[in-house]
Amino acid sequence: MIDLLIIMFERVGMIVAVAFLLTRFRFFQNMVHQDGLDRKQEMTAILFFGFFGIFGTYFGVALDMQTLHFNNVSLELTSNEAIANSRVIGVVVAGLLGGYRLGIGAGLIAGIHRISLGGFTAISCGISTIISGILAGYFYKKGKHTSPLAAFAIGAFAETVQMLLILMLADPFERALSLVQTIGLPMILANGMGTALFMLIAYNVISDQEKATALQAQKTLRIADQTLGYLRTGMSKETTAAVCKILLDELRPGAVAMTDKTEILAFVGQAGDVTHGPIQTEITRDVIRNGQLVVADHIELADNPSSTVFAAVVVAPLKTRNDTIGTLKLYYPSRKAITDVTIELIAGLAELLSNQLEIAEADRAYQLAKDAEIQALQAQISPHFLFNSMNIIISLIRTNPDEARKLLSSLSYFLRQNLEGTTVKMVTLQQELAHVEAYLKIEEARFVDKLRICIDTDPCIMQEKIPPLTLQPLVENAITHGIKDMDHNSIVHIFMKEIDTAIHITVEDNGKGIESERLKLLGNEKVISEKGTGLGLFNVNRRLIMSFGKTSGLKIGSVPKKGTKISFQIPKMEVGQ
Repeated sequence: MIDLLIIMFERVGMIVAVAFLLTRFRFFQNMVHQDGLDRKQEMTAILFFGFFGIFGTYFGVALDMQTLHFNNVSLELTSNEAIANSRVIGVVVAGLLGGYRLGIGAGLIAGIHRISLGGFTAISCGISTIISGILAGYFYKKGKHTSPLAAFAIGAFAETVQMLLILMLADPFERALSLVQTIGLPMILANGMGTALFMLIAYNVISDQEKATALQAQKTLRIADQTLGYLRTGMSKETTAAVCKILLDELRPGAVAMTDKTEILAFVGQAGDVTHGPIQTEITRDVIRNGQLVVADHIELADNPSSTVFAAVVVAPLKTRNDTIGTLKLYYPSRKAITDVTIELIAGLAELLSNQLEIAEADRAYQLAKDAEIQALQAQISPHFLFNSMNIIISLIRTNPDEARKLLSSLSYFLRQNLEGTTVKMVTLQQELAHVEAYLKIEEARFVDKLRICIDTDPCIMQEKIPPLTLQPLVENAITHGIKDMDHNSIVHIFMKEIDTAIHITVEDNGKGIESERLKLLGNEKVISEKGTGLGLFNVNRRLIMSFGKTSGLKIGSVPKKGTKISFQIPKMEVGQ
């Protein structure tokens, strides 16, 4: 019995090799993770474990009950022979990992094969093999790992059932009893241990793979977090140098470089400091042309003046909108350092960096569209004001030509400032107020001795920035629509003060006010009516929101026959802006 026990434990060595082999198969990984197998994977698993059971049969030893000698298993047994084997391990593992269908399927293949070999225990061993698959399927725990101790117990119990069936079905009973006494305990212990070892090795290898994958994912996320702030502004020598340093610290290659289509933007690593220059290696040019990742051996770093020799390089394309705009290059002193996992990680990082570059491109496109819209809105204001101003000057040409010339000169200055306003994003409050004063010189000619302008400002905030042509339309609105029908005591009050961290600006008049129905629409949309379109307020509100956000939008309050108050706020500049 001791000799047989030693032989059986020697056979367990094959379990180790098969367990490692299994971890490379996708269907086995799916079973370990308790993912559902499709029909093809399920049939593959049944065949694999069924033939593993057959292999366990042939890898056993045949016992001649007359001579009590052990022999190798042949293709056919005599009536006096039985087999001490590890067949049950494959069947039990199939049931534990895949449930009834895998256990029964593998049991049928291995069991029918055992019956075909003959011997006085053929029927009992074949049936017990099928029962082992059913038994393991019963202990199948979906979503939970079977512990090694439990696997040992199940494997040992399945072998015990086989011993009982031999006693019940094998004939003659005296020979069956002698067989069980000889091989029973060694097979129960060896197959229980083999089942536990199989499960333990498989789970540990898969667990190590999961840990490696998790570490790679964690590293990728860390790199993404560190590089996001750089490439969101585009590919420049400064941003690519920062990204290369991050990749060098995280991935530990020999060197890292980034290029655009024609130049090396950054190089960091063993070959020296960051350098720039035209692309010289044909590999990089091929990647830019073909847009495919390349792994090349024995690279002389012609891109760098020191001509450092590296064993290998991985060159991955950087793309935006499927167009290759540059490359990411990682150099390694040894080709062995570039594993499949390394290549997959670099390909993923290149895609990640490409996505960041696409976001940067989208941001630039949005900003250009935003600037174009602001300029278009500003350009719309000039004709609007010009029409009103020309009417005033025309009305004065006959009655007061000198005043008309002065006003025309003021208008010329105003239009010049208005034109310059379409070419800049921001002006100071001082410049904007001067613009308004030029406008008011024209308006004062219209409201002789009727209009009083009150300007209440804090000199300390006059250098704060505001979109050009913001204040004048509000003053124009107050004069044109608020006080134009008043005979006397017309007042327009311009108020600019710093409150907390914002600059509050108000234009208030004591005119006739605005009806509540129209008040709801002003500033939010164009209003077509006999009294005007509301285009000036709409444009101002739109530019303020685009420049500073919704909190800077116009707030309009009005009481009929008492006046209108339009206010907004802009954020105060930080020091150094």
